[in-house]
Amino acid sequence: MTAPLPRKLWEHPDPGSTQMAQFRGSWSDIPRYHRSAFWDFCWKFFPIIHEGAYARVVDESARMDSVPSWFAGVKLNFAENLLFSRSAGETVGKEDDKVAVTEVREGGSSSAVHLTWGQLRQRTGALVQAMKANGVLRGDRVSVCSANSIDTLLVMLATTALGAIFSSSSTDMGVKGVLDRLLQIKPRWLFMDDFAVYNGKKIDLRGKMRDISHGMDAVSEFQGVVSLPRFPSEPADINSIPRGWTLSSFLSKAGGRDRLEFERIHFRDPFLVVYSSGTTGQPKCIVHSVGGVLLNAFKEGSLHTEFGPQSVALQYTTTGWIMYLSAIQTLLFGARAVLYDGSPFLPDVTSLVTLAAQERVTHLGISPRWLQELQRAKIRPREMVDLSALKVVTSTGMVLRDALFEWFYDEGFPSHTRLNNISGGTDIAGCFGIGNPLTPVYVGGCAGCSLGVPVEVYDSTIEGGTGVPGAAIEEGMPGELVATSAFPNMPTQFWGDADGKKYFNAYFARQLVFHGRADGVLNPSGVRFGSTEIYRVIEGQFSQEIADSICVGQRRPSDPDERVMLFLLMKPGAAFTADLRTRVKSAIRTELSARHVPMFIFETPEIPTTVNLKKVELPVKQIVCGKRIQPSGTLLNPDSLEFYYRFAEVERLERESKL
Repeated sequence: MTAPLPRKLWEHPDPGSTQMAQFRGSWSDIPRYHRSAFWDFCWKFFPIIHEGAYARVVDESARMDSVPSWFAGVKLNFAENLLFSRSAGETVGKEDDKVAVTEVREGGSSSAVHLTWGQLRQRTGALVQAMKANGVLRGDRVSVCSANSIDTLLVMLATTALGAIFSSSSTDMGVKGVLDRLLQIKPRWLFMDDFAVYNGKKIDLRGKMRDISHGMDAVSEFQGVVSLPRFPSEPADINSIPRGWTLSSFLSKAGGRDRLEFERIHFRDPFLVVYSSGTTGQPKCIVHSVGGVLLNAFKEGSLHTEFGPQSVALQYTTTGWIMYLSAIQTLLFGARAVLYDGSPFLPDVTSLVTLAAQERVTHLGISPRWLQELQRAKIRPREMVDLSALKVVTSTGMVLRDALFEWFYDEGFPSHTRLNNISGGTDIAGCFGIGNPLTPVYVGGCAGCSLGVPVEVYDSTIEGGTGVPGAAIEEGMPGELVATSAFPNMPTQFWGDADGKKYFNAYFARQLVFHGRADGVLNPSGVRFGSTEIYRVIEGQFSQEIADSICVGQRRPSDPDERVMLFLLMKPGAAFTADLRTRVKSAIRTELSARHVPMFIFETPEIPTTVNLKKVELPVKQIVCGKRIQPSGTLLNPDSLEFYYRFAEVERLERESKL
């Protein structure tokens, strides 16, 4: 029996006018799908500033796990493409007096700071010259621990302009979390905010800055910390910071020079390091190539999302999330980027709605949690402000429930606005599932796949090993979303993984191809982190009391959000007490952040493991989410799973424990 088609909520009024339609019309003379032909066509279709030429797009005989090279012979620069455009074969400046970037802090647009394209290029040039004077060379790493601000954008632009490699962490991360990343990539400089603003509070970051600087003592490449004044009129005193530099002293090394210059690097050269969530140990340092990211950004931004010179884009994100890249890539199209720093719920839940109206935002990026809060507060944005400019709202970070699709169109937002439900992430610096202006929006749906990335759904229960392929499952069954052949925006490597074993094991050893999301990724309220970050705290501080632990997310069909559950296996003679629970929560809050603290902590008699003693989170996660499962034959102790079924009704357990 065929399932009924879900309710249609939106369709484009003039699909023929879109870039996607023009692309499809031009593509019609090419064979339906040949990988090299497709990406060759994309390269010629988009106005990417570059030099050189390629003899072939990719070696079609190369296996996906060999991480094949693309467009060998081409050289380009990330910052150059953001700051300039190519028209009729010539590189031209984006309009000097047009606003390129707007920065807004929590509380509204009264705090807004604007930079024109001319100002953005001038300030980037000054920082480029300062970085050169302070020893930054092609291939060096430069990191930030900072807000989604103009200063952070300038550091990224200047770093990549020089052919150096950029990396970012957000200021709400703990010292250990930041050092877990920095100690692996060994940056030459760290740019860090002196204060943070969140939830109406001004937070002094100098203690964290001092601890991070001390933590880098053994890194010979590290030159110091440059303090970014979050309040430019009152920069913080950083005399107590080891190897601390004020931004003004760092810039002074350039002697007033502000010439903007670009080092064009090879298509597959690294320009960006992003991080996994730490589900299998230290966060993996995922290296992305300049050409792969740029080509994919042009494809997704132009065709799938319809960015252009008249667009105004606001993506709510921290700098520690891959969506930060999405927020600033809008500059490629001459669009204005609105950078928001702080809580999206201050002064109240309508703050981003009001800001979107005031700034005439055309593309708004948020999470389902934000939509849920609007719905819960009975806010109808289209009735409170003028959202006539709003063309696309993109949702990502967690599953968008069917009820929110319907609320969006029935009560929340203008009927002309396209709800763009996307899925992809850090590993590919792009999307697997994404919107498409030629495809209607249906309840619960994602419009389609990102062009040029062949995907299938594979059996998520296959543990396998080297040489053991994944297997596609029948239509209608849940599984892992995977890509089945190489594409340009695959990561080129993991930093420090000289023999490629970590890369292979992460993506190809357990299953044949890329995973969309690892089972050990926790995602409460759209804040994404790995279970291993929790395990490291337990093992580091409670090894005398706790033998082992398992941490999973719970989100049942009735739950609006995911909650984190932590189960502790006590050592013989050690007691599970309320005091222990408090100490564990406090340690996690201190070492990581308040957002990492599990909602529930329970004692468990046994941790389920595979025959090779690897703890398995997926079955426990499925069970606490209310599913009845058939234990895998790879489990050493399948009977241990029975204990966890009671936690599908965790509220009842909590009530009974208080009787």
